Amino acid sequence: MTTRGTVGKGRMSGLGYTLKSAPNQRLWPASLGQSCPQENPSPEATGNAQNALGEPLSIKGAAAMMGCSAWTIRQRYIPQGLPHLRSGPAGKLIFYRHQIVRWILQQQTRQQTKREKGGKYA
Repeated sequence: MTTRGTVGKGRMSGLGYTLKSAPNQRLWPASLGQSCPQENPSPEATGNAQNALGEPLSIKGAAAMMGCSAWTIRQRYIPQGLPHLRSGPAGKLIFYRHQIVRWILQQQTRQQTKREKGGKYA
């Protein structure tokens, strides 16, 4: 067994001081990317999300788009499931254009299937 003060004899384990071999060094990439990608999305992901949501609208903008009043949006369509985002516990409502369009199309297909089955709208 070697002692710590002995120079040139190697480590106490007897393995000696060697560098990593070349194949092991190539296993690790130069950069591992972001440490927290959920908090810092890539520009491609941000662009896709913005395209999927559309432009943000206030409740008045959503009402104008749907051809009704802000009261109707609050009292009728939000309880029916109109997608929205509330900026805080008592904050303003934010709507996204493409989400509203998708929701309207879903509502129309539901009504059509009810008509075909002889439901409420027959």
